[in-house]
Amino acid sequence: MSNVKIEASWKTALTNEFEQPYFQKVAQYLRQAKADNKLVYPPGSLIFNAFDTTPFDKVKVVVLGQDPYHNPGQAMGLSFSVPRGVSVPPSLRNMYKELSGSTDFTTPKHGDLTTWAEQGVFLLNAMLTVEKNKPGSHRDIGWQNFTDAVIQTLSTQKEHLVFLLWGAFAQKKRSLIDETKHLVLASAHPSPFSAHRGFLGNEHFVKTNEYLRANGKAVIDWQLPL
Repeated sequence: MSNVKIEASWKTALTNEFEQPYFQKVAQYLRQAKADNKLVYPPGSLIFNAFDTTPFDKVKVVVLGQDPYHNPGQAMGLSFSVPRGVSVPPSLRNMYKELSGSTDFTTPKHGDLTTWAEQGVFLLNAMLTVEKNKPGSHRDIGWQNFTDAVIQTLSTQKEHLVFLLWGAFAQKKRSLIDETKHLVLASAHPSPFSAHRGFLGNEHFVKTNEYLRANGKAVIDWQLPL
């Protein structure tokens, strides 16, 4: 699997993972799904979009999502993000609400978070693919082996990252992170079902920049193009 199309610095950092049996199984599963005419999101060219947009060398913040959006046209390979022209999902609306409440953020009319990714916000989903209209359908095909290795590699090889773990699922990954050299911020998920139980008002976006600044890193401009 050394022919995986992924940004060069990630390819170097994760080279061992692409040779693992579990990764071969993921690739085989996706090939079979295609042969069976199953619709899988995001499209193949965007499966590693988070990696391609935020090179390993540039990662400053990790936002961990669960799996991609499962409706047509939504998934773009960046957690919580949707392409322009697609209505902003409820969880992202609550992220905007938190930003508006804690910073001078002006809420855009779209949900494309690419400009965050370009600044070093690694928008990682634990599962990188999903079958149309079947949330969690690729939970057990091997992606979590890969993304757990991604989190551990970031934790081991880098310093002073901020990990944003929203909701119980993301917080299960906390044990993969060395908190002696990284900041972990955990709270309820921004979903409408839980946002009022500790996500809104968590000031995670503010605290992220305070930590980056304190460690000599450029802060994230959270304002998105309007």
